[in-house]
Amino acid sequence: MAAALLVASLTPPRGLAASTRASAPHARLSMPERSLPHSPPNLTWQWRGYTVRYQSLGEANSGAAVVLVHGLFVNADHWRRNLPALAEAGFRAYAIDLLGYGYSDKPPPCGDEAKAISGEIGRALGEPVVELGTAWGGRRQTAVAEAHPLGSVYNFYTWAEQINDFVEEVVRAERVTLVANSIGSISALQAAIDRPDRINGVAIVNPNFRELHVAEMPELMRPFAMPVLRAVQSALRTRGRWLFDQLATPSVVKEILKEPYYDAEQVTDELVDVLLTPLLTEGAADVVFDTLSYSAGPLPEQQLQDERLKAPVLVCWGEKDPWTPRRRVLELARFPSVDRVIPLPNVGHCPHDEAPQLVNPLLIDFIRQCSRADRSFDKEQPC
Repeated sequence: MAAALLVASLTPPRGLAASTRASAPHARLSMPERSLPHSPPNLTWQWRGYTVRYQSLGEANSGAAVVLVHGLFVNADHWRRNLPALAEAGFRAYAIDLLGYGYSDKPPPCGDEAKAISGEIGRALGEPVVELGTAWGGRRQTAVAEAHPLGSVYNFYTWAEQINDFVEEVVRAERVTLVANSIGSISALQAAIDRPDRINGVAIVNPNFRELHVAEMPELMRPFAMPVLRAVQSALRTRGRWLFDQLATPSVVKEILKEPYYDAEQVTDELVDVLLTPLLTEGAADVVFDTLSYSAGPLPEQQLQDERLKAPVLVCWGEKDPWTPRRRVLELARFPSVDRVIPLPNVGHCPHDEAPQLVNPLLIDFIRQCSRADRSFDKEQPC
């Protein structure tokens, strides 16, 4: 599964134009005004000295605010079939490129520049023993290494802080609902843990359990498997560019994406374009290989048990997802923070894009539920 995702993420299509400013001290992108002719304009926000791309619709609406958080190696355009529906429902809807992804800036992963903006700074990160699930629906106790092994800026704490600062500085709503796909759900949950006063709900569209995390390896295998994994990760960081370039073929991307997408007809040229064009840009390969070296950080079951998580969590999940174990997903319902786990038939790992007609109504109902809960809470408070 991880190998398939790696190959898919390393295959930007040939011939798709994307320009960079080579003279910049870090990778800045010259983004198009719009990603697609029918998409909303690409907007920018300055965060900790870097440019972040986002899109928005319905900013003049009076309804609840929602921020959409993308998954691994993709970007805000992956929500192109959801953002309009949420705005049409009366919400203020935003989709953001996390730092290092899409058309957001891509600073060097490590070094003094990275340390200055990393979300790991100031946190007491360790290796707590927590209860995690298994692919067959069981439970196990294991230590979870929380700190990035290389000290990279590309970690879930950085992205969580970016999300919360975006909510405060751009969205400017007292309370916001987050919607996240795949590994983006870990950043969203961490944002809700960090700022329970700001986040009133988290909708997860297919969670990711991070099989490359050291805690996901059987304990007896770790002394043998981890040195091999570290060696592969090191080779990718230092010599992976050749592989990156060799796999940059649109036809290969399209075929590989048919694994997570159950409905192969949804794997279109447009999908290949909007997801992978930014991976041709300067600095993108460094982010890809650095992320593949990130075998630490918080895990979703760990976060769902965190007593600081006050927001309700909706989990919807495509039953044909080849990367997410069925029984492990269903077992998430045991956590008090999880409102519901909803299986979606005949869709894969990205049901928000593959079958938005199934996902959009669920998101709309959940966002309204969270907004109603906020209003009820406010009425109960003394003046």
